[in-house]
Amino acid sequence: MRTPSGGQAGTRSRRVAELGLVGVALCFGLTFTVTQDAIRDVPPWSFIALRFLSAAAVLLVPYGRDLRRLPAAGWRAGLTLGALLTAGYGLQTVGLAYTTASNSGFITGLSVVFTPILAWLVLRQAVSGRVWVCIALAACGLLLLSGFGGAWSPVGDALTLGCSLGFAAHIIVTDRTIRRFPVGSMVVVQLGVCGIAALAVASATGGLVTPTATDTWWAIAFTAVVASALAYFVQSYAQRHTSPVRTSLLLTTEPVFAGLFGFWLAGDRLTVVGWSGAALMLLAVLAAENGGASARLLHALRTRRPTVRGRTPEPASRSESSQDAGGAARR
Repeated sequence: MRTPSGGQAGTRSRRVAELGLVGVALCFGLTFTVTQDAIRDVPPWSFIALRFLSAAAVLLVPYGRDLRRLPAAGWRAGLTLGALLTAGYGLQTVGLAYTTASNSGFITGLSVVFTPILAWLVLRQAVSGRVWVCIALAACGLLLLSGFGGAWSPVGDALTLGCSLGFAAHIIVTDRTIRRFPVGSMVVVQLGVCGIAALAVASATGGLVTPTATDTWWAIAFTAVVASALAYFVQSYAQRHTSPVRTSLLLTTEPVFAGLFGFWLAGDRLTVVGWSGAALMLLAVLAAENGGASARLLHALRTRRPTVRGRTPEPASRSESSQDAGGAARR
């Protein structure tokens, strides 16, 4: 699995990026409670259109000039990202009409499994056994947290599975393109594509419905500015410093935050099994991070030359130096 280079500076950037991804997961988790109330006032596709068109408009202010300088390849990449984002939200929304919320939450979260598979197939990035164990722990925790009962819905669950693949592919394509083009421009294009596509679907299924309640406008404002414009900007920037596999693993904390905000704001109550699932998911994320620290520590201990206090190490012979140099070159 790729890790950013640059010594301590690279490690610091990666940690800041991954902390930002946890913040993104927190924002996404809060949207469940906010959106649940809003779609009682407007249809889902109208809400998605207003959310993403507003988000794109917000980012046009600081990044409109960069957008004009974006090359054709950047536009194509942004259109691809926008199409994947639309597929993810669209399939999830339609799938919810045919399956339960628990099934939808669990299957959507399976993007944590699909992302490393796609990373291996598309990016040729190897995934260590330790990371696969952490992914399995996260998936099991998600299963417990969602209260998944095993009642399959062929149509709804198949659509939601496509949603999970769409979100996983979005992470992979972001990894391939975000180092080639400006972050702001890429986020504007993909959010705009998602908003325009949702507007087209809303128009084809009864027309765009505007909110009547003030709380719905506040929900649109929050999801547009914080959970879309800011969140996807942070995610895109963070993926410059960490791998897509770690990105997907950190974003699995989203349903944990959704449960916490549901408990705090809506009075939802998790069962003991649900809390156990949340704890297992957090354990998987911590294990992935601590495992990387342990590996770096072991590497440092193995490569450190022993010294005796008060004595300067004797220089190695010419033959030993040549062997060491040859070994270093091979490594």
